[in-house]
Amino acid sequence: MDHPRTPAPDARSTTSPPTRRSVLGAAVATTAAVTGSLGATSASADGRPAPAGAGTGPRGAVTHRPPADTTSVLRNPLTGWVLYGTGDPDDDYWSNYDALVVPGREDTVRVADYAHTLYFRLAWTVLNPEEGVYGWDVHEGLRTMIEGAEARGMRLAFRVVVDSRDKSSDFTPPYVRAAGAQGYETQTGSTTVWSPYPDDPVFQEKYGTFVRALGERFDDPSVVDFVDGYGLGKWGEGHSMRYLDDSNRESVFHWSIDLYSEVFARVPLAINYHRMIGGTKDWGDPDPGSAALLEYAISKGYMLRHDAFGMTTYYGQWERDFVSPWIGKLPIMFEGGWVTQSHSFWDDPRGYETVEDVRRGEYEDAIEAHVNTMDFRINETASWFEDVPELVDDFIAHGGYRLQPTEATVPSSVRRRQRTSISHTWANLGWGVFPAGLPQWEGKYKVAFALLDADHRAVELFVDESAHPETWTQGETYEHSLDVTVRERPGEHASWGVAIIDTHAKNLPAIQLAAEGERTDEGWLLLGGCSVR
Repeated sequence: MDHPRTPAPDARSTTSPPTRRSVLGAAVATTAAVTGSLGATSASADGRPAPAGAGTGPRGAVTHRPPADTTSVLRNPLTGWVLYGTGDPDDDYWSNYDALVVPGREDTVRVADYAHTLYFRLAWTVLNPEEGVYGWDVHEGLRTMIEGAEARGMRLAFRVVVDSRDKSSDFTPPYVRAAGAQGYETQTGSTTVWSPYPDDPVFQEKYGTFVRALGERFDDPSVVDFVDGYGLGKWGEGHSMRYLDDSNRESVFHWSIDLYSEVFARVPLAINYHRMIGGTKDWGDPDPGSAALLEYAISKGYMLRHDAFGMTTYYGQWERDFVSPWIGKLPIMFEGGWVTQSHSFWDDPRGYETVEDVRRGEYEDAIEAHVNTMDFRINETASWFEDVPELVDDFIAHGGYRLQPTEATVPSSVRRRQRTSISHTWANLGWGVFPAGLPQWEGKYKVAFALLDADHRAVELFVDESAHPETWTQGETYEHSLDVTVRERPGEHASWGVAIIDTHAKNLPAIQLAAEGERTDEGWLLLGGCSVR
């Protein structure tokens, strides 16, 4: 089990977020305090210098203290900045974001250097224009977006919207209506659009077939970061629902949650924690049935997200109270509520006057909820770099999760078939949750040490089953010990490496660690040499 030790230093200031430079300075100071001398080295077993921060331990063991990395963008799943995509991109979508012009800044910004997830809120029609035909095969704009994300090393995320209200076209494909699904028409300006009733059996049959096809194509965590597993109601946010029979609210919610849970067995799912979830109203006093429905989704393995961070009325006390018990237990995904180019954000009760005020209000809410992700929305991205660049850096340094091996003591010499031990201590430098506890990732990520040969190939692997990174919270360090018995001969110039591996992907290092130091091509953080006798 994990053993919390002393609180880890936290350089974050909630009153004045530090710049990238001041964060780095704080990290260096912290490391120096722990190691005593950053320049101290000791000889490893093969005669090569041990890394900086290493010291000789008992019985030939060497203790390594990798300095913290608080500035690098760690391209890990379910953490960090999220860029918003579209199913109908302009021809210059990617070129704009590859060289984003920021007023007042001399250089341009390559947004993919910051964001490593591309999030789509797509019409069902775009993804499934005809029965048995799918947008990822035939829709040129969508394919361009997906291929562009892949070329930039980005994962995907989806929300599928079926409701056409406030839209200029039908968001449910026409074959569903033609098959006899019952629905209703509404007006968007001069355009008449049609939406299905979610408790209609024909709709549920057709939608179920589509979601299963979506899962067959995208239930792959190496490609997809997460899926919003509901998507009903206005804007897919789960409120303002219209039913054939309002008493079907709970059964429809359970049907949708069960469907996505069945289909997405490997990719995490999220639900909008809205006070009217599944209800017929868009706002007002909290609906008394909302909490139970959301708790049902959580019981089926869902994370939480909210679509109105920074909107003081819509992200109100009910939302804060609901999410509070889940902070530190579930990943929480952020979406800013105010679209500053089209919304009257100055009407917010906080008294926002500028776009900068909105960004700071969103960030205050993000800190309170300990969110794992934040968003670069279309037409909002440049303002983060223009108005509050220090918050972009602060979220990189402190948001989401950043897992650091603060100390590892490994043997510099071992005898084959003779038991020895490794001790290691970890910290989560971020305020968010490492999502290894989600059912889709059960047993997927493990702390491991490898004995590497001269070519840095893993000869033997040692997994510490007692370490549970999903429980590591900011401000604590966690001590572990692991007994190992080396049985193979790695040859001369063997060395130790540490990583968090993916047991579903050949036990390879999978999580970028928040630590400085030399790494192998596969991603093992090197901890010095070891001779095997």
